[in-house]
Amino acid sequence: MPHTVTAKIAVIIQPNASQNRLVSFQNGVWRLKIAAPPVEGKANRELIAFLSGLLRISKSQLTIEKGFTSSHKLVTISGLSQRQVDSLLQKTLG
Repeated sequence: MPHTVTAKIAVIIQPNASQNRLVSFQNGVWRLKIAAPPVEGKANRELIAFLSGLLRISKSQLTIEKGFTSSHKLVTISGLSQRQVDSLLQKTLG
């Protein structure tokens, strides 16, 4: 059985932003602004859609493992290594 490569990222999201944006990386946590409101899972779905675009992977490869109702979340990414994820997100930060 092949081992699936996975990565995990800690994120803090600020919902109701004017646009989706990767803001910073500090102390091992990615800060993001998400345009969707934090109601009925909208911000979570928007976060997954935004990250899938940044990482160029399908939304099904992303899972919110912890923090469904919190601004602090743990996201698992399947199919990419931690190094690949960190590198892609760092490039987005500029």
